Amino acid sequence: MKFKVPFAQGTTLQNAEPAAPARSAPAVGAQTEAFNYFDLDGLLRPEERAVRDRVRAFVEAEVLPIITDYWERDETPMFLLDKLAALNICGGSIQGYGCPGFSPLLAGLVQFELTRGDGSVGTLFGVTSGLGMMSIYLCGSEAQKQYWLPRLARMEAFCAFALTEPFIGSDAAHIQTTARRVGDTYVLNGTKRWIGGATFADVTVVWAQDDQTGQVAGFLVEKDTPGFHTTKIKGKLALRAMPNADIKLENCIIPAANRLEKANSFRDTAAVLRATRLGVAWAAIGHAQAAFELALNYAKKRRQFGRPIAGFQLVQEKLVNMLAELEYMKITTAHLSRLSEIPNKLTDGMASLAKMNNARKARQIVAQAREILGGNGILLEHHVMRHFADMEAVYSYEGTNEINTLVVGREITGLQAFV
Repeated sequence: MKFKVPFAQGTTLQNAEPAAPARSAPAVGAQTEAFNYFDLDGLLRPEERAVRDRVRAFVEAEVLPIITDYWERDETPMFLLDKLAALNICGGSIQGYGCPGFSPLLAGLVQFELTRGDGSVGTLFGVTSGLGMMSIYLCGSEAQKQYWLPRLARMEAFCAFALTEPFIGSDAAHIQTTARRVGDTYVLNGTKRWIGGATFADVTVVWAQDDQTGQVAGFLVEKDTPGFHTTKIKGKLALRAMPNADIKLENCIIPAANRLEKANSFRDTAAVLRATRLGVAWAAIGHAQAAFELALNYAKKRRQFGRPIAGFQLVQEKLVNMLAELEYMKITTAHLSRLSEIPNKLTDGMASLAKMNNARKARQIVAQAREILGGNGILLEHHVMRHFADMEAVYSYEGTNEINTLVVGREITGLQAFV
């Protein structure tokens, strides 16, 4: 299988595997008791551990040796998508349609391991495996699911998710992109921003106001559709190895059959976000895990005043505080993942609280790791700064800290704090 990618305007993509890494990359390191302090492995089924270990081996062998160079150049290592496809992990917990049908916990651990290696790779995978495929799975017709999900699961195609708009970010229920029914077609007009992978996606789920219902609806827009224009956002200082795009829809005509059959209001959009938000919570833990491991390994080797800095009380305090937050995040998010297997058990507030808490705590952990590395912490060759920058994106996407806080507040008080 070869993942073929058209070169979209404004996008530089590297589809050829480099002969050798541009710079040496220290491995994150094998799992030890300290890194699995609360024995998360003990909660996993044997088949879950096997898949987790396969993804971890892929990250350490394929991602870590090359990613800093791509991240620094603001380019995407597209050749990794073929190797990701060979892992048979795309589609996560979706049942049927050629998808792996993982438990929600295992799907989360896949996101955790990929992000532990690199946030761009994890997010690029999560866009199609999570938001894109889940939109089709939850909201699509049977024909749409049969057509798209198997090829997306094999990663023969890529799916983007276009909800956010330049002037409508957190207030996603009031997006301004419109879809006007004309005979057996829809005409889409509007703009989208921050759309991951849209510059090369084979299909993009575009959310727009349906003029027939006055409600938010989802539409499948295939690449090269006239009136569908993507431009890579430049100057991005987080998740640099993944392209984000501005999308302009100018009288973009699609078949009426491309409307997602079961997407009839923003509640359906929110159901997709709820189903994928735990994945973002796991991604935050992945960044935190990598930063903790890197800081611990560095502190054991870095010598000052005649001894490793890991032997100083202030450094040990930082490491222990990092570990405490990390392990509680893992165990709590694992519990919520298991809980989500029970229909209607995981609420919007629960998913939002996990994302909010994990992103906030992970942001603190990567900052403390950067401190432990001192001046070396700002060098890409030590990896921590890459996770530091990428966590800034995780902190804001899939619901900002403030919006997720208010979602939880609404659920526990019954009072809406935002209109």
